[in-house]
Amino acid sequence: MVKSKRTIAGDIIVILICVSVILLCVMPMLNLLSQSLSSSTSIINSKVKFLPVIFNEDNNSYSYGASFLSYQYIFLDKAFVRSMWWTAILTVICTLVSLTMTILCAYPLTYDWLKGKTVINTIIIFTMYFSAGTIPNYILMKTLGLLNNPLVLIIPNCLSVFNMIILRSFFFGIPDSLRESAEIDGANPFTVLVRIYLPLSGPVLATLALFYAVGRWNGFADALLYLSTVPQWVPIQLKLYQLIRNMTSIDVSTVEMVAGSIPRVSEAIKAAAIMFATVPILVVYPWLQRYFIKGVTIGAVKG
Repeated sequence: MVKSKRTIAGDIIVILICVSVILLCVMPMLNLLSQSLSSSTSIINSKVKFLPVIFNEDNNSYSYGASFLSYQYIFLDKAFVRSMWWTAILTVICTLVSLTMTILCAYPLTYDWLKGKTVINTIIIFTMYFSAGTIPNYILMKTLGLLNNPLVLIIPNCLSVFNMIILRSFFFGIPDSLRESAEIDGANPFTVLVRIYLPLSGPVLATLALFYAVGRWNGFADALLYLSTVPQWVPIQLKLYQLIRNMTSIDVSTVEMVAGSIPRVSEAIKAAAIMFATVPILVVYPWLQRYFIKGVTIGAVKG
């Protein structure tokens, strides 16, 4: 098949657009990484672009180079490191619990003989469009005794209706003949789930696991509302929020009291803290990339 010049030109335009979008997404991260590796004086004087810059006090000049003082400050903060480990453990627990709840909710709805199936579907979908709000949720958590309890980060968000609908739709796509043949051999619904449905659902389960993991890793609003007196259960994003807020207050005090005579170190520390909290979850994407590709192409070829 020979492509026309118009088709080739269109492909080149699409490639250029994709490359431009990728660069627009990558450049802020590169700038943030450069700031985290730069000296505070370089950041204050706007010398940092996309490469780290350090200030040489001996000759009062700037040069390209890396400084790890900001990362050293972050790693020496035991509370910040402890928050990172707690968030990693919390993310794994929430992902496993959420996947289990999603499977247990989606799988029964694939059976036509399930009594009340229509009512259950209506109630579940109703929760997607209507929510009680922040204050009723806070009162509910208080009534259940979940305030200042680490379980408040796991139980309320253990099931996403949107993800459940995705998994249920995938289950509907599995041929009924596989289930019927297993039932003829004496398999019960639980055996059918474990032996047939779950092995065939690897791509969609990996995708949903990533959705749940990223959502939990980036979540901080629930901890901000419900964990006010237990700093040991604070996740990394809330810790990062507190760090940036405290650094901002220090900046304001410095400007008001000493008119900027003391160099601010907060910008480099902020950048290092953001990179410290962002990189771990980014590492997960390459491991699940093949499942995304398989999930997109599954069902495209029939036969």
